[in-house]
Amino acid sequence: MRITRLVPWLVRSSASFWGQFLFVEVRTDEGVTGWGEITSTTRTANRSVARMLREVEGLVAGEDPAAIELVWHKLFRAFTYAGSRGAACTVASAVDIALWDIRGKVLGVPVADLLGGPVRRELSLYTHPDQSRFATAEGVEEEIGRIVGAGYGAIKFDPFPHAEDVPEANDRYLDGRLSRSDEHRAIELSQQIRAAAGPDVELLVDAHGRFDVPTAIRLANHLHEAVDLHWFEEPVPPESYHALRQVRERTQVPISVGERLHTRWDFVPVLERELADFVMPDVTWTGGISELKKIASMAEAHYVPVSPHDAAGPVNLVAGAHVMATTPNFYRLESSSYDLATYNELLEVPLAAVDGRLPLPTGPGLGLAFDTDYLSANVVDGFGGTD
Repeated sequence: MRITRLVPWLVRSSASFWGQFLFVEVRTDEGVTGWGEITSTTRTANRSVARMLREVEGLVAGEDPAAIELVWHKLFRAFTYAGSRGAACTVASAVDIALWDIRGKVLGVPVADLLGGPVRRELSLYTHPDQSRFATAEGVEEEIGRIVGAGYGAIKFDPFPHAEDVPEANDRYLDGRLSRSDEHRAIELSQQIRAAAGPDVELLVDAHGRFDVPTAIRLANHLHEAVDLHWFEEPVPPESYHALRQVRERTQVPISVGERLHTRWDFVPVLERELADFVMPDVTWTGGISELKKIASMAEAHYVPVSPHDAAGPVNLVAGAHVMATTPNFYRLESSSYDLATYNELLEVPLAAVDGRLPLPTGPGLGLAFDTDYLSANVVDGFGGTD
């Protein structure tokens, strides 16, 4: 069996917070195909990475899809001088996931069985509220009530006012500060969420790496005092381990980082310098199933829990689930929506959470089957189908 094509599928979907998903289909000469995902947080990034997938097809065409480690290194090392992190790493991630999917289909077993076998058959999830419903206290109570009523034991949210005049502001570092009035608004919203969720639900705050060191310290401590946080995520921009160390040393709240770290090498200093209580690699950005498994094993050696990030679609969720099913030091798996049925417009085999947990798919490979008619009808900019 040989790889013949890498087909990027950039598709519109109401299930995506960003309005679209970016998948990759790896095709073979024997008709077995595998699916990966790269979905990023901006449409510019999605289109750019889709074009990169077209460019790297020649690197892997003709390779044995079972040679997963070889293909990973070919893709990763091809960008050594241009930069092997970031977009280049996401390309390797998507192809890697698709190759594991193919391997499972060829052997007739789920991916988790290829990674040492499951230590659990259900994956605890945490999820996000729709914060557009937070205009009133009643809206907060209703939205949080829906999530808790669906069985979720942990909720993540960003309580900080965004710079509304800056596009995609939560991905940007501005001056690193937050006014006292905006801090009070964040605390008030967090208290409303705590009241609606009750004392037993774990609250996770995501700062999106927007703050400088003194601001992050102040916010982490004040929010933790107000609502008893389970973690404070990405308090400072991910470029500086020194900044992260300062926040860690001067706060009491557990720290979570990792969605914007790429490969095991980025996680080495986090673990060795004891800079975080939780690590949260994203399987579609950090290097795929192969790399997530390695990072999880590194974290296990340091007794640090792993909680994969997910701001994307069903491949991200399910690929992370197969790895975490085999990972002893697993905390929870992130889900972009508490209602996984929103993904089912894309799929032939539906996904569903049960009491805030995802049953591990039992079909061969990832256990996903895409509705390619739906994908073809929603292709963006010609990326997909017979491309």
